Formats: sequence, C-alpha cells, structure tokens
Amino acid sequence: MAVPVAILVIWQLACTAGLVNPMVLPSPAAVAVRWWAYLAPLEAYDPEHGSWFAWLFSGEMLHDAMASLYRVVVGFAVGAGLALPLGLFMGSSDLIYRHINPLMQVLRPIPPIAYIPLSILWFGLGNAPAVFLIAIGAFFPVLMNTIAGVRHVDGIYIRAARSLGASRMTIFRRVILPAATPYILSGARIGIGTAFIVVIVAEMIAVNNGLGFRILEAREYFWSDKIIAGMLTIGALGLVIDMAVSRLNNHLLRWHRGLES
Repeated sequence: MAVPVAILVIWQLACTAGLVNPMVLPSPAAVAVRWWAYLAPLEAYDPEHGSWFAWLFSGEMLHDAMASLYRVVVGFAVGAGLALPLGLFMGSSDLIYRHINPLMQVLRPIPPIAYIPLSILWFGLGNAPAVFLIAIGAFFPVLMNTIAGVRHVDGIYIRAARSLGASRMTIFRRVILPAATPYILSGARIGIGTAFIVVIVAEMIAVNNGLGFRILEAREYFWSDKIIAGMLTIGALGLVIDMAVSRLNNHLLRWHRGLES
C-alpha cells in the first residue's frame, strides 16, 4: 500500500498548494466526494415506495456498474462460447487448422473498435452492438490460447494413451483437454480483461447507461472529478473480477500445480 498512499499524498499536496488546475486535475478529496455522491441513493428513503434493500442499491453508479457487468458477462460468454470449440477443433485437426487459420490471422489484428460502424449499422443502438464488440474482443484471446494449449500437448502422453488402447475420443477427453486447460483458462482471463476495455468504448457510443457512458457524459460537462471516479470504479471492478478468476484458476488447476491434498 505504500506506493498508492504516497501517490495520493503527493497528489493531494499538489492540489492544495495550487500547483495544478482543479478543473483539470481535481484533488483526491474532491474525487472521493464525487464518488460517494455517484454511489449514494438518488432519493431519501421512503418505506412506502420500496424495500430498504432496493433503496440502498438505487444509486446511479450501481446501476451503471450492473449494466456494464451485464454486457461484459454476456459478451464474454458469446465470444468464449464460440472460440472454445473452434479452438479445440483447430488445435486437434491439422486439416481444419490449415483451412481456418489464415482467415483467423487476417481478422485477429483488427481491433474491436474498428467494428463500431458496422456494429451500429447491423444492430442499431443498445446492448446488441456492445455485446457484439465485447464478443469480438474476448473471442481471439480464448481462441489462440486454446489452439496453443491443444497443439502443445506432450506427444508422449498421447502415445502412452494409444499404447493402452484408448480411442480418439478418450484421448481427447482424458488427455488433450486436461492438458490444454491451463492455456484455456489463461485465455479466458485475458479475454475478460479485453472485454472490460471494449465495454467502456462501446458504452461511449452505442448505449445510454453504463460506466463508459457516464464518463463520456462527465467529459461533456467538464466534471473531471466524476471522470476519475468512474475510472477508479472500472479499475476496482476489474480487480475484483480478475482476483475471482485467478482464484477459480487456482482451484481448477490444483492437480496441475501439485496442490491437491
């Protein structure tokens, strides 16, 4: 915690001393005040208009965060759901790999942001174009890591399974898939990070809620403190999700890392 605390102290001292324009770079205290206002419920609690739980989670930031998380989850599920079987097929079959890999290598360098005009043309405005862009962003990390995982399975394992009479399906299910799992989970972790990047860009263009939309709105009104508050919220959400995925990976790969009791 020493480095973040030191940065906050220096930042606050610079703002207090008037070394920076508060409209351009507000102080950490101003950002904290704005963040709390962004988080707090919009209205005073009234028992006649809903439960205490619903009132507590009626703040603008929570609505935006839930909207962004929904798009990330749906987009990642679509992208990873398409990439995983395709990667398994491409990694296990040289014929499929030779036919499809050139097309994937042409499409892979194209950033998801470049698809924004087409996504709006095809899907209009709303969640659909945002989910489309997120799916593209998550697709290629999962695909390439899955292919690499399958193609890097040690041949001695496959030959040993064949010598024991295992069928091709058994080899795929009991040898190739477990050996490729660490690569697949690493690709999923990268894909989720990419999905968070893409969702912010998509929300600045195609939707009217979410953390990205709120940051763009704050820029139009020159609310620098709200911009930074939104950025910190995105960082906090990304950190929580990355930690959850990391813990899930550690749990699923206990056998791979020798952690089984």
